[in-house]
Amino acid sequence: MPETVTRKPSERRRGSGVQFVYDVLRDEILDLVLKPGAPIDEVQLAERFSMSRTPIREALVRLAGEGLVTTLPNRSTVVANIDFLNLHTFFDALTLMYRVTTRLAALNHQPHDLETIRTRQVAFAKAVEEQDALAMIATNREFHAAIAAAARNPYYESLFLRLLDEGRRLLRLYYSSFNDQLPQRYVVEHEDMISAIGARDVEKADTLATEHADQIVAQIRTMFARDQRQKIDL
Repeated sequence: MPETVTRKPSERRRGSGVQFVYDVLRDEILDLVLKPGAPIDEVQLAERFSMSRTPIREALVRLAGEGLVTTLPNRSTVVANIDFLNLHTFFDALTLMYRVTTRLAALNHQPHDLETIRTRQVAFAKAVEEQDALAMIATNREFHAAIAAAARNPYYESLFLRLLDEGRRLLRLYYSSFNDQLPQRYVVEHEDMISAIGARDVEKADTLATEHADQIVAQIRTMFARDQRQKIDL
């Protein structure tokens, strides 16, 4: 897992200190640099970002609103745990959004949408070839975001993007189950989805999206159920 990178004040992107802190911490939480349950120390963050604690607190409030950090009864803050007991509800919603956005993309896409989707696919394939897990997560998100945009339903698009972002921590575990060496067949799955969308084959697009979601869910479930006990002679 990559180490936390401290950025100098001069490296801040344009915008408020709150936005900068929010963006950095959100990425580190979603990429599992900051692990579930890890404490968040406002004083250390203020020193790290060379700013007062006020923007730090405001950024944490935003992260709490997204369920990424939790304030405990003693008023300390920690990275939110992943709700493994209710993963089935997340998987239900994710699978539905894979299906509906891909179906609607096949029905409603414009020529420029396919160009964007193909460009995102090239970036994803490159990340897979380079075995760069964090790049795979980011480019996979952008690939499916482009499909969602082509669906022409902003409500579905918004929900799907939220699910993709919330699922980044699970996707990090998913890639780690392959030792970050994702099989090439998952790149091919994306190519097949593009072909179905381009052909406006709604049913085929639905079937491929369902299979794509199913294999992700199955791999994650298998990873959690794997017996990794060590046999020790006593």
